[in-house]
Amino acid sequence: MQVGLTGIISEDILKFVNTKLAPQEGLEVKVVTFNDWIQRNTALTDKVIDANFFQHRPFMNNALKELKINLVRLNLVSLSTLGLFSKSLKSVNQVSHNAAVTITNDVINNDRRLRVLASNGLIKLKENTKEFVNQTGITENPKNLRIKEVKGVQVVRDINNVDFIVS
Repeated sequence: MQVGLTGIISEDILKFVNTKLAPQEGLEVKVVTFNDWIQRNTALTDKVIDANFFQHRPFMNNALKELKINLVRLNLVSLSTLGLFSKSLKSVNQVSHNAAVTITNDVINNDRRLRVLASNGLIKLKENTKEFVNQTGITENPKNLRIKEVKGVQVVRDINNVDFIVS
């Protein structure tokens, strides 16, 4: 079975499954790594892979709509908690005026990361919006954060170029 994924944590989970659990079921899991979250869905649709590991429901629903494809969720998997990460800052209280932060640029995960910034008091967002929030939904940015958007898999790689990331 070939399973598409993006990210080290997902790869580590599947390596564990392949060595500790799959043999008992007579399975071998081959990991196929992608550099882009969307490629996994198109590869699954094109039968290049047999499954796509790690995709939360809002992201999948949006991908189905945007790509006009038909995929179904087979099982629930863990969803990693998002957080603020920095090589130099030890606390959210240390975020300075004009600090640079990197977040994802896709609609769903952009929304999630902006909400993390808001829940940490770094920005305020429009209330009661039914749509996914993007930077136009920021109503207050008291620290004048410079928010940089990149492809999801690039966020962690950008940690050396900014004050902090949301990942």
